[in-house]
Amino acid sequence: MANPSIADLLTEAQSFQKTEPARAIEIYKRILEPAGKQAQTHEQDAFRAREQETALLKLGEIYRDQQNAEGLSEVILTSRAFMASSTAKAKTAKLIRTLLGHFNHIPNSIPIQTRVLNDAIEWAKSEHRIFLKQSLETRLASLYLQTRAYKPAIALIDTLLTELKRLDDKLVLTEVHLLESKVYRGIGNLAKAKASLTSARTAANSIYCPPYLQAALDLQSGILHAEDKDYTTAYSYFYETFEMLGAQEGANPEQEATVAPEGGALTALKYMLLCKIMLNLPEDLPSLLSIKLAVRYAQLREVESMRAVARAHQNRNLAEFEKALRDYREELSSDPTIRSHLAALYDTLLEQNLLRIVEPYSVVELEHVAQQVGQERQAVEAKLSQMILDKAFHGVLDQGRGCLLVFDEPEESPMYGTAIELLEQVSTVADSLYAKTTKIA
Repeated sequence: MANPSIADLLTEAQSFQKTEPARAIEIYKRILEPAGKQAQTHEQDAFRAREQETALLKLGEIYRDQQNAEGLSEVILTSRAFMASSTAKAKTAKLIRTLLGHFNHIPNSIPIQTRVLNDAIEWAKSEHRIFLKQSLETRLASLYLQTRAYKPAIALIDTLLTELKRLDDKLVLTEVHLLESKVYRGIGNLAKAKASLTSARTAANSIYCPPYLQAALDLQSGILHAEDKDYTTAYSYFYETFEMLGAQEGANPEQEATVAPEGGALTALKYMLLCKIMLNLPEDLPSLLSIKLAVRYAQLREVESMRAVARAHQNRNLAEFEKALRDYREELSSDPTIRSHLAALYDTLLEQNLLRIVEPYSVVELEHVAQQVGQERQAVEAKLSQMILDKAFHGVLDQGRGCLLVFDEPEESPMYGTAIELLEQVSTVADSLYAKTTKIA
């Protein structure tokens, strides 16, 4: 009979999966072949469908472990006939999402994943599987966000939101609004990013919000507060995210791949450390890293990079700061949030060093200032010009002589304040006289 042979083949393939993956792939593909025209009972058909579904998932796992994106795309594309004929719609959606989730473990697979997603969306449309189509489009919008393709992401999200509001699917609506907030933040439109996040929270308040999604909402709230320089509030949101992700990490990888923050709890912890640094509290890092959930991350290179930045900031040492940026280039530059805030911190630290150097002088050579801070003269000159315009100190750049002339802060004469008060009083008297003359007339 067919049933025992499929079960035997599945057992055999699983025994070879780790040791001889090529042989296991061959057996799994045999299992996925059509059954033929011989009569089958309903129970036999159901058993065969379950075994083929298992074979499909196992085949996807092999390609994932081999980091074979093309092989994984072939599994998804060539298995539709099987899924359309023998699998319920809800199970089909879960199966496709699970297989697509394997792409997350394959480096540089976004172009192939985008192609597979577009193809799968067209297939879902032709099969009138609306909910699957929306789920796939949400994932595609997330990929556009990762690749900074903001224009197609916004266009796709606008279409999705129109459909979702008509269907009143609050959970997916929350996810899409959150993606919309991330896209607008990516293009620098913070007002729309905040509005989209508010819409996401409004939709989430009317349903049970899964922990991974609540954590993603809190993380986005913290990021937007940090953009407004409100690091205290941002820290509280990051702490909530860290606690939630620390407890839930890995609980729902299928959905986490779409909306949860990349890096999980570790990302939230790095943002917490960043907030402490930006609040001029680098001495708080050891106590923060000693809490129970943070201990397992304390020795990771990502956390050590934040420690190095904190030490440089605490010492007000620009050279040490630059060394930390060089030594941990990948850890500090790959995340746009950390990169942008550290750029602002570097700018502040450079400004503080320049003020410390020029403060004792009335005239100082630009070359000497550049040597002291270890920067190019042109960069120092540009920064000093900006500081003069921002009134960080009072001075003039004499480019002909290559010098900076530093002035004492001018004292404001009290006569100006007195004159303004006098004019205000005269204005009040004039208004009063005008009102009286109007009444007499």
